[in-house]
Amino acid sequence: IIAQKAMDKRMPPASLTKLMTLYVTSSAIANGQARLTDKVRISKSAWHRGGSRMFLKLGSRVPLKDLIEGIIVASGNDACVATAQYIAGNESSFAALMNLNAKKLGMINTHYIDSTGLPKPGHYSSAHDIAILTRAIINQFPQDYHWYKQKWIKYNGIRQPNRNRLLWRDPSVDGLKTGHTRAAGYCLVASAVRNGTRLISVVMGTPSDSARANDSDALLNWGFRFYKTYRLFNANQTIGKTRTWLGQQKYTPLALQLDLFVTIPIGSYSRLKANIELTPNVKAPIKKGQPYGQVLVTLNGKIIDKCPLVAQIDDPEGGLLTRMTDHIALLFRSWFS
Repeated sequence: IIAQKAMDKRMPPASLTKLMTLYVTSSAIANGQARLTDKVRISKSAWHRGGSRMFLKLGSRVPLKDLIEGIIVASGNDACVATAQYIAGNESSFAALMNLNAKKLGMINTHYIDSTGLPKPGHYSSAHDIAILTRAIINQFPQDYHWYKQKWIKYNGIRQPNRNRLLWRDPSVDGLKTGHTRAAGYCLVASAVRNGTRLISVVMGTPSDSARANDSDALLNWGFRFYKTYRLFNANQTIGKTRTWLGQQKYTPLALQLDLFVTIPIGSYSRLKANIELTPNVKAPIKKGQPYGQVLVTLNGKIIDKCPLVAQIDDPEGGLLTRMTDHIALLFRSWFS
């Protein structure tokens, strides 16, 4: 997080709610519980839902893919309700799925009542939580992300534009979602990629459509101008080893499971440090992929990232002689430590 103001304040999220509707839908597709080609019947409650609409026809059967595009581009409340009913049976059950996923993602200041974001008591989120959700959408469902930069949708003879002005203004922006109600003000979640770095901005509660676009544009431009991303270590690159007691091998090589990137102010790279902390007195059996230490990344003496170091190999217990020798060595270490 490189800039924030009141990021954990609970606020009405308006149609930013639909990002979780889309997250749950992408999860269902990824898990084989739904398919993009599935035909969804449009119920009366979906057809009748007020607010922004995709203009679905009552009783028609619409491919799930079309509903997803209608949610993203037209912010269709009718498409949200139809999707929620199809995946979970009814909207209240779908809201329970939304809240379950919010909890799993660590969205501690979020609670959903429905799939659309129309104002209701007890329906709230925060800028921080929405950023967490946005990152999860981008990272977990890259196969679906291309829809978020779509500028137009035409359905039922009606052509509607994406209300995210930055899609038209900045070619580096490729998503994600607008929102507006009287209670929530004008909201926008945007994301852009420049020179291999992706940033996410979340703006809530602005007084106008142009204000949310201008504020988001300013945040993204500021982030790209004054910050730079560096890759410190590659995934599965051995960057340390730990003494393994009672095992067949004397040392266990350790690595990161994911590439380690840091985004820091331009000009501060020389003050960046990475230190390794190892778990003391590691004993066999060692399981590949289990953590036995961590990398601490600091800037100006302040920790900015922590990543676990995991074993790259399995190491079962050694023979009797090895275990006896190591037990004696450990005993001496305990006496003189």
